Formats: sequence, structure tokens, C-alpha cells
Amino acid sequence: MVNEIVTLLIMATALGMDAFSIALGMGMIGLRYKQIFQIGVTIGAFHVLMPLIGIMAGKLISQHFGMLATMIGGGLLVFLGLQMAYSSLKSEEESRMASPEGIGLLVFAITVSLDSFSAGLSLGVLGAKTVLTVLSFGVMSMLLAWAGLLTGSKFKGIIGSYGELLGGCILLGFGIKLLIP
Repeated sequence: MVNEIVTLLIMATALGMDAFSIALGMGMIGLRYKQIFQIGVTIGAFHVLMPLIGIMAGKLISQHFGMLATMIGGGLLVFLGLQMAYSSLKSEEESRMASPEGIGLLVFAITVSLDSFSAGLSLGVLGAKTVLTVLSFGVMSMLLAWAGLLTGSKFKGIIGSYGELLGGCILLGFGIKLLIP
């Protein structure tokens, strides 16, 4: 049980690093504390919703495909980790941010939580505990988004895309661990 909690917290942190990285940049545009609070809560909510949908789909898949489902889950984590690492290396012009209000905030929250859907799918295949998983993903993403927004507003550009690169590498490692018996 403790190992599962530690693993989930590490994964939640890795998945939240893209929210942190993007929020870091967004924090540099000068937001009020109320906006920072709303952005963090919205990102956290989508990091609960997306993996929940992924877990339900993953459990459905695992019931029908067994060991193949574990390999698919590991492959998805490898793909997701590589995608996050690649995304972190893009230039800033290639990764434009949406406005952190209204529809822009929803698009932003969906965009940074899509990787949580894939991870949820993998964890659903592996039979992870649903409530523990989605709560850890949601809370960690919300906290990391807040940290990124606040840090960005204070330091303007110290960490940049390295947070997302680290998150991608962690997911890649978990995926490889699943693929190698």
C-alpha cells in the first residue's frame, strides 16, 4: 500500500510538471491572486476528471486483454514520457498559451490534463485504486500549477521547460519498468 501511494505521488508530480511549467510562463504575465487560485483549481479539477475517464476505460480494456493490457499501459507511459520530453524542448513560439480566462482557461486546463487521461488509462489497465489515483493527480496538479503561477510571477523564467522535461523522463522510466519483466 505504501509503495503504491509513493508511486502514485511520483506519477502525480510527473504529470503535474507540465502544468507547473506552463503555469510558470503564464505567471509571468502578471495575474491577480484570485486568477491564480481559479487557474489552479480548474487545472486540478481536470486532472481529476481526465484520469478518471482514463481509468474507467483502462479497467474495461484490462478485463478483456489481461497481460497485453499491461504492455499497452507501459507503452502508453513510454509514449507519454517521450511526448512530454519532446514538448519541453520546443521553442516558445511553438507552444503558445491560451488566455487564462473563460474558454481560454478551459482549453488550457484540458490541454495540460490530456496526459493524465493517458496515464489514467495505463493505471486503469494495471488496476490502480481509482479514488487515490485521481485525488493525488488532482491535488498535485493544482499545487504545482499554483507553485508555477506564483514562481513565474516572482522569478520570470528561471526554470522554464525543464520541469516538463523532468516529468516526461519520470513517466518514461515508469513505462520502461512496466515493459521489462
